Amino acid sequence: MSLANKAAKLIMMRHGESEWNKLNLFTGWVDIPLSEKGIKESIEGGKKIAHLPIDVIFISSLIRAQMTAMLAMLYHSSRKVPCLMHPREGKFETWAKVYSESAEKQCIPVYSAWQLNERMYGRLQGMNKQEMREKFGDEQVQRWRRSFDEAPPDGESLAMTAARTIPYFKERILPLLEGGQNVFISAHGNSLRSICMFLDNLTADEVVKLELATGEPILYTFAGATWSKDGR
Repeated sequence: MSLANKAAKLIMMRHGESEWNKLNLFTGWVDIPLSEKGIKESIEGGKKIAHLPIDVIFISSLIRAQMTAMLAMLYHSSRKVPCLMHPREGKFETWAKVYSESAEKQCIPVYSAWQLNERMYGRLQGMNKQEMREKFGDEQVQRWRRSFDEAPPDGESLAMTAARTIPYFKERILPLLEGGQNVFISAHGNSLRSICMFLDNLTADEVVKLELATGEPILYTFAGATWSKDGR
């Protein structure tokens, strides 16, 4: 069976709890690392996918998603090492070249993309969620957090997030899956909701109700131009 004809796996994982998740703060694009709980969640999530072959990894440009991917790979059965790639980064790309064929075979390429970042929460970033409910009311904060097309002040809506995440998925990630490669994406609640919306043909009402647990793998199988969600 050729690579292009074999079933491919898509593994997605929302990053583990961050230090600001723990403090109940809006985070968005503020680059906050994982908490101790988030580190443990990432490792445990990685153990659940340790048996699945992974050919390439995609991460957002935010450290909490990057930490999650690296920690999740610690116990992978392949024992391969994630290797961050730096395409179109000038000297970084050329000077980071691996010249050993055997070393290169033991690496899994990792690509970082801002298009996979969390929603940008604008002027809510750094604010306590409960304090914002007390100031603006539960209904308004819920619309900022969960409506499809309403953005927080100077921030992004889920629709705006999907408008950057889905095209990137179609252009950069989908062709790899169609070619039979297994892909692992470590990203965020809203960027991953956007991808699930595309894969599962969810409506705007359906996607805002989709809950994604931190550090919990989401698995899809792609075979014969058809998607199926594992465990469904």
